[in-house]
Amino acid sequence: MSAPISVKVKKLPHYDEALPLPRYETPGSAGADLRASLPDRKPLEIPPQKRVLVPTGLAFEMIPGHEIQVRPRSGLALKSPLFWCNAPGTIDSDYRGEIKIILANLSTETYFIEHGERIAQMVVSPVPRARFEVVSTLSPSQRGEAGFGSTGRT
Repeated sequence: MSAPISVKVKKLPHYDEALPLPRYETPGSAGADLRASLPDRKPLEIPPQKRVLVPTGLAFEMIPGHEIQVRPRSGLALKSPLFWCNAPGTIDSDYRGEIKIILANLSTETYFIEHGERIAQMVVSPVPRARFEVVSTLSPSQRGEAGFGSTGRT
């Protein structure tokens, strides 16, 4: 296991101090859970077929060359009608605003997010910078230009 990197966390005015900071729930967890920190502490209504921004009350500062990837929690994705509209979401190292999670309700009934509920997970990852070079041809590969399911289903 590699050494942890330092990620600075700013608690915003509506952050509930009773909530834990993002944390890894098991020793093998790749993602640290993010919780809904709702300003009025009341459940957040997500009407049918609508999207909402769910606040976490947290902002981050990472070392350059890293990002935070915001991803769905698999249990919530399976057991609820919610869809993460921007998954994985990329939080750039120079962004200093609040992390908010874009959730959509795919059902025909209203769904509620509870204050303090674990709504997503964040993965801190290195991001190499690319240098783009214009060429007239690309080297051949076994796959070539085949895409969009060309390798089959099984």
